[in-house]
Amino acid sequence: MTVLTARELLCLGSWKRALIVAVAVILTLTWVTAEALLGQEATATRTFSLGQAVNTALHQNRDVQAARLALQEADKQVTEAWSQVYPSVDFSASYTRNVSPSVNFLPAVFFNPQAGPDDFIKVQFGADNVWNSAINVEQPLFSGSAFIGVGAAGRYKDLQREMVRGITQNVVTQVRTAYYHLLLAQEQVRLTQNSVHRVQESLKETQAMNKAGLASDYDVLRLQVELANLEPNLRRSQNAVSQARREIAVQLALPDSESVAVEGSLAEMNLDSLDANSAANRGVLAYAGFDGEGAQEAREAVGMAEDQRSDLRQLELTQSLRKTEMRLEQIAYLPKITLFGSYIINAQNNGSPEFFGQPGLRAYSRNVGVRVTVPIFQGFRRNARIDEKRAALRQAETQTRLAEAQARAQVQTLVDQTDEALLRARGQKLAVGQAQRGFDIASAQYREGLSSQLELTDAEVALRQSEFNYAQAVYDYLVARAQLDQATGRVPGVDVDVPSAGASENQ
Repeated sequence: MTVLTARELLCLGSWKRALIVAVAVILTLTWVTAEALLGQEATATRTFSLGQAVNTALHQNRDVQAARLALQEADKQVTEAWSQVYPSVDFSASYTRNVSPSVNFLPAVFFNPQAGPDDFIKVQFGADNVWNSAINVEQPLFSGSAFIGVGAAGRYKDLQREMVRGITQNVVTQVRTAYYHLLLAQEQVRLTQNSVHRVQESLKETQAMNKAGLASDYDVLRLQVELANLEPNLRRSQNAVSQARREIAVQLALPDSESVAVEGSLAEMNLDSLDANSAANRGVLAYAGFDGEGAQEAREAVGMAEDQRSDLRQLELTQSLRKTEMRLEQIAYLPKITLFGSYIINAQNNGSPEFFGQPGLRAYSRNVGVRVTVPIFQGFRRNARIDEKRAALRQAETQTRLAEAQARAQVQTLVDQTDEALLRARGQKLAVGQAQRGFDIASAQYREGLSSQLELTDAEVALRQSEFNYAQAVYDYLVARAQLDQATGRVPGVDVDVPSAGASENQ
């Protein structure tokens, strides 16, 4: 590429200089525009509904991927265990070049009865080239450890499959909780921004009233202090939003957390009727299984947990696996019976190597048989291993009983928390309306000079606290429902279909 210097550029004609300058400007604008578009694409916001967030996690979450790979490993272990039952076929072949064939000395009397006792004759054994090949076949006829091992591998695979289910349930619950946490953090930012805006408006009105002699300097100073206290809270709330975005980005395995956005608003959710909500909020509530009523009865939830809860199933499968392992050690006392056979070809020749020599220089051997192996004594290792597996089985049984008791207590607690959060949210909804009405009245009276600035501040604080308490109650209800779903073993998107609520599906 030719680069023109400034002197050469001046030497060109005016129209040529104008053409070069125009081309340079067009290339520069093109480059700047491309950079801007790339930057805009890199920072594009991705808005997730709750269902989209869960589906993304099911496909991309690293814990789920690792669990599925462990299940594939367990599947191959089952195939490996079955190989102990199938026949084994081995083929071996070798070629030896005797540079100096071995020589032995035999008494000469073997060949000449007249030879003396001290006379020997050198006899060479083997030719220059030696070939050996063999095919060995073994088929277990009875091997207790092999058959029990197949069962143990199958139970281990069932355990791994249930572990995949449990990890998937846990990931879905974590995504739901992180989603609700981000909604709560966003609500905190919105409420703090509203408070900042209301205080700023009140400050402007108070400053105008102060100039007119209708408000004191203390009233202005009080609002300035309140505004100064709200601004750090706003920054803290914004940091909480960034942290919540990072949490959900980790669960979804997304590289950029700042581009994550979620649908829904806790403050606008109506827990009295599902149809009274927006499409986005209906999607969130429908995923939580909201039907306008509280959680199911505690007895029904406990029964569901005993049948379908993943950690209890894992403990039961572990208990079955420990029992199989103990039987595997006990079965080692039984004999092993194996059918075997072999086909062997040997060949030799002198001089240049000739593959397996001439047909007349080959030897064939064939044999079949049955091998019985009876373990008699191997120290006390086998008895110790049986006692070890029996202790592991008892430990698994104890852990199962403990987990069942803990599960019953947890489910009952979550049922109570879900009902309490729902009732608290419905009661707090009325408090928000009353606090809003109180703030409107206090604002009007303050502008008319009928109330003090302190009363206005108290009304604003009460409104902000009521709004956040309602959002907190809705958050507690949604989190309790997510934890209850996992505790009972019926997680939406994993064990049950997600109800359709007509939520928007932004891509």
